[in-house]
Amino acid sequence: MHTTRRAFLLGAAGVITASAPAPGLGKQDAYSLIVHDVTLPVGTQGTLQASLRPREGYRILDGYNHRVIMLSSFDNDVKFARKMVPGEVQDGELVFAIGVTPTAPGAHTINGVIRVGYIQGGEEMSMISIALIAQVVGTA
Repeated sequence: MHTTRRAFLLGAAGVITASAPAPGLGKQDAYSLIVHDVTLPVGTQGTLQASLRPREGYRILDGYNHRVIMLSSFDNDVKFARKMVPGEVQDGELVFAIGVTPTAPGAHTINGVIRVGYIQGGEEMSMISIALIAQVVGTA
């Protein structure tokens, strides 16, 4: 079983993990982040999926090395298959398949940094960081 969380990227410089944009920003969000938490038996590798969907007026920057980096577990009870996970464009979204293995029972918070690029309109190009926070649940 998994749950889905949404986070919104605000402008080109910041991130907020909330269900709505902060008041007063006035700029449309570049991406919508969708994260699927995972539940796995302890010691079993599975995949945590994170997807970035560009908002209207934005598009994915082709040729950029989109990736998740700095993956860690708050309690060190999750192992990661790779230190860096590249993004793959699928149906107009960036998809990150993160290999995870819980090493102890219970809920374990993981985090990382998603580095992506986008183009707004036809001219403005930016590379940004988005916080990735998710849950990996280990079952006995």
